Amino acid sequence: MPSSQHFQISKIMDIIIALKPSSVLDVGAGFGKYGVLCREYLDLWDGKQQYTFGSRIDAVEVFSKYITPLHQFVYNNIYTENILALVNKLDFGYDLVLLIDVLEHLKKEDGVMLVMKLLSKNNGLLISTPKNPSPQKDAFGNIYETHRSNWLKQDLLNIGDCYFIPDNISIIVYLKKEQQSFDDLEKKLKLLKKGRTKSLIRNLKKRATSVPFVLVIYNMKKKLF
Repeated sequence: MPSSQHFQISKIMDIIIALKPSSVLDVGAGFGKYGVLCREYLDLWDGKQQYTFGSRIDAVEVFSKYITPLHQFVYNNIYTENILALVNKLDFGYDLVLLIDVLEHLKKEDGVMLVMKLLSKNNGLLISTPKNPSPQKDAFGNIYETHRSNWLKQDLLNIGDCYFIPDNISIIVYLKKEQQSFDDLEKKLKLLKKGRTKSLIRNLKKRATSVPFVLVIYNMKKKLF
């Protein structure tokens, strides 16, 4: 189907926001969810307060019936060709390539070849694939929706250096073209998590102190300590 798990959205977007790519290729764009999110948080979340798009965000969607006016608005370029053939023709190197719930739709050998080729031509890949993909054949009249493979972490480790994001449902991993440390990415992810934690604590305090008996206890604590 032209969609993917909602459980992983925040984890995937944390990586994208931490990396701040200026160019993104969204392979298997489907409904266009990650194109919209990338456009919003890469181009509208930078404080410039201008409704302008500076990033290059392109899509690959082999099933042309999925393409809507939303895609035309969000993406700079839309390729309606099979990525297995298109990867050999692309003459632009992207900062980040998204393969969100894509690999399970390919035969394992084709998926490995695709990841290796994309990694050789672009700066990094962000992959998500279910740990236990359900049996699925064509859907929405789209034969490319068929599930054809099941991936393990070791399959990706055999290709290159990986940074895995813990998740119970999917394998979420970032692979880089250059063999460098992931320390910088890890620091940025920790800062994002820390910021969310602080915001949550502030909101909890605000809500808690709005309850009369909690407010009394809170004020007593402030006086005593």
